[in-house]
Amino acid sequence: MSAQAYVSELFSLEGRVAVVTGGSSGIGRAITGALARAGAGVVVVARREAELRATVGGLTAEGCRAAWVSADLSTPEGVRAGAEEAVAAFGEPDILVNCAGINLRPPMTELGEDVWDTTMAVNLKAPFLLGQRFGPGMAERGYGRIIHVSSQQAHRAFVNSGAYGVSKGGLESLARSQAEAWSSYGVTVNTLVPGFVLTPLNERLASDPEKVASLAARTLTGRNGLAEDFAGAAVFLAGRSSAYVTGQSVFVDGGFSVH
Repeated sequence: MSAQAYVSELFSLEGRVAVVTGGSSGIGRAITGALARAGAGVVVVARREAELRATVGGLTAEGCRAAWVSADLSTPEGVRAGAEEAVAAFGEPDILVNCAGINLRPPMTELGEDVWDTTMAVNLKAPFLLGQRFGPGMAERGYGRIIHVSSQQAHRAFVNSGAYGVSKGGLESLARSQAEAWSSYGVTVNTLVPGFVLTPLNERLASDPEKVASLAARTLTGRNGLAEDFAGAAVFLAGRSSAYVTGQSVFVDGGFSVH
């Protein structure tokens, strides 16, 4: 077997279908591109149509299979409608990536129920509902990969973690519960934990050069993350080579968490 054939057998996603929420910007967009280029048919679920069209248009121009769905993931109705539209593109998914999130982090003394409820709805309840929709079908078919995108705030509090940190901590716990439920049926569930990544979600922090530099200094690599740093990890967790990896929080953070 040639080296190319061996690597392809380990990591190819040919014939698989993936749904990626928040897949039209930042880390989600990088993951979308990686899964599509690895052979999966990818459905991107997000809110803004212009970004969705640009993401999918670029991939289809490369010859990838990609489609998009505009959905409001802040309500159960929006989540359910978006899930059904996503299935209409390429069929039931083998891979679910929950990357959509909101980053509302007022000081704790100013944190109201509205911010709390909205944060939990998008960052935690939507992944739960999508898991309930797609997880049992994956288990029945004997193959599935669920990947959540978490945050350092799930493990340590800094820069006003607030409701955001709580939601991401809950997301990692959700992954373990889903792994317990479905891993024996061939469905692995894992979480990617970024460090500080220069994406639109972190625009507020990115506008402070001193803060950006101080965060880079906390890593072992000496730099902050880029969206493309998640491509390889996502393809690994989405494919057959990760069949014995489940319930894990995989840190893609340049050593931020251990420095």
